[in-house]
Amino acid sequence: MDDILRLSDLVAARLCHDIAGVMATLSGMLELAGDPRAPPEAIAAASEAATELTHRLDLLREAWTGEAAGLNLTGLQALARGLPGAHRLRLDLSALPQASVFPPRMARLVLNAILMAAESLPRGGMIGLAAAGRQDLLITIAGPRGGWPPRLAACLVNEQAALEALQGPRTLMAPLVALLARHLGIRVSILLPTGRVRRAMPPLLLSPESLV
Repeated sequence: MDDILRLSDLVAARLCHDIAGVMATLSGMLELAGDPRAPPEAIAAASEAATELTHRLDLLREAWTGEAAGLNLTGLQALARGLPGAHRLRLDLSALPQASVFPPRMARLVLNAILMAAESLPRGGMIGLAAAGRQDLLITIAGPRGGWPPRLAACLVNEQAALEALQGPRTLMAPLVALLARHLGIRVSILLPTGRVRRAMPPLLLSPESLV
């Protein structure tokens, strides 16, 4: 029970953290827009902040409430507009069949994985999704100073390590993805390079072996 409470506390704290900055921008722009001397750009900035807040809440609702439905690529691209730093990110789905639809459990894990991927690209970059076999999915990231969370590998291998990694809202995503994957019955692996193949950042492999 302590672990469940700690996880719920951190998800709530992360939610507040993720929307607080956008709310502050929106409030500031609305206050400025009320001044007759305010530049016309104030209204546009307020509108952009409100749109960003809506996109962020749409994404987090689907990723964190457990209500995610089947998700096609158009829906995934739309939800990706809510990623932190979305203006610096590109979600590349070109390696997936256009008719791809993720079933609910896979959709939820994919959304949390791309949230972690966005967090792993502090200066922006590309998040790529590609098919790997009949149901498996590869997730890659590329960008300056990008890199998966340091404790991700341990979290994926050992549930206790994932629970122990629940230390604060800023480092939530790695243990959350690991724990969620276990709960949903989807294996997540980090593919390390073999032979002469070298990758700056190894891809994640999502294997929904238990999905029917």
